[in-house]
Amino acid sequence: MLFGGAAVAAGALATACTGNDPADDAPAAQSAAGGGDNEKPGRAVTIGFSAPAADHGWIAAITKNAQAQAKRYSDVTFRAVEPTNDINQQISAVESLISAKVNALVLLPNDGQQLNQVARKAMDAGIPVVNLDRIFPDKLSYRTWIGGDNYGMGVAAGHYVGRRLKEKGVAKPVIVEIQGIATLPLTQERSKGFADALKTHGFSVTAKQDAKFTVETGNQVAANLLQAHKKIDALWNHDDDQGVGVLAAIKQAGRKEFFMVGGAGSANAMREIKAGGLLEATVTYSPSMAASAVKVARLVAQGRGMTDLVELQAPQSITLASETVTRQNVDSYLPIGFES
Repeated sequence: MLFGGAAVAAGALATACTGNDPADDAPAAQSAAGGGDNEKPGRAVTIGFSAPAADHGWIAAITKNAQAQAKRYSDVTFRAVEPTNDINQQISAVESLISAKVNALVLLPNDGQQLNQVARKAMDAGIPVVNLDRIFPDKLSYRTWIGGDNYGMGVAAGHYVGRRLKEKGVAKPVIVEIQGIATLPLTQERSKGFADALKTHGFSVTAKQDAKFTVETGNQVAANLLQAHKKIDALWNHDDDQGVGVLAAIKQAGRKEFFMVGGAGSANAMREIKAGGLLEATVTYSPSMAASAVKVARLVAQGRGMTDLVELQAPQSITLASETVTRQNVDSYLPIGFES
């Protein structure tokens, strides 16, 4: 998606709009012909950024995408705090950005519930928060949410599995699901989407277990499931990072009777798909959303909208589609795959 909108008239916006109400000083109206070019420099802004520590490839790619996007703009100063997986440390880091009076804040919380109050503190201080991926429960705690479609990931995986099993003529398949962290709402949404899509094909999940989003646990869980089920027809693994361990366990066991679908869209998964074999597809949950979050934060801080939309302000919510990557289209997706 291209982000664009009308340039702000000189002195039109003293502070960024942090809610869904009209700004006190509205930006110049976009023309019916499509508005201005938002890639051109506007008012100088500082964008604060906070995310968890890069303990796996997807999170690492989130930070890299955000940094790379910020560097594209001469009017953006990118102020990232030290990434951490400690809730209290992340709260303190965000408070430091509030004290520094950044113009906008891109925030991927370790836990949306626990970071909700500090995000609300930023909004109350007039700093618009672009909430990335893990959503805050209070809508007053963010100006715009942007993230992937967890339910849609499950639906995409379920339809791929269902269609392939029908093509293979399997009537009563053994379908195994390896989740991320079972207690997270995002994991539950993925599982529900998968179950709902499978149901439309007359199928259901035989067994599922969570693997904590780590390579090591992915390996252990896959080994246990392979031992418990002597015959499997299809396997959906929620996360390509933990999928490194899952694939290793499958190869070690010498199992080849089933096909596998991954999740998130890592480059190594795409290379496996391209090579042909057991991993046939992956459904995307792209860390490119971090680059889009920086784009949105810049537009909100400068009072701009999106040229592809009629409205003068950026949307309150943006959900990215989950796309299915197969051997037929993998070359198109490899450039945006992240390294596990």
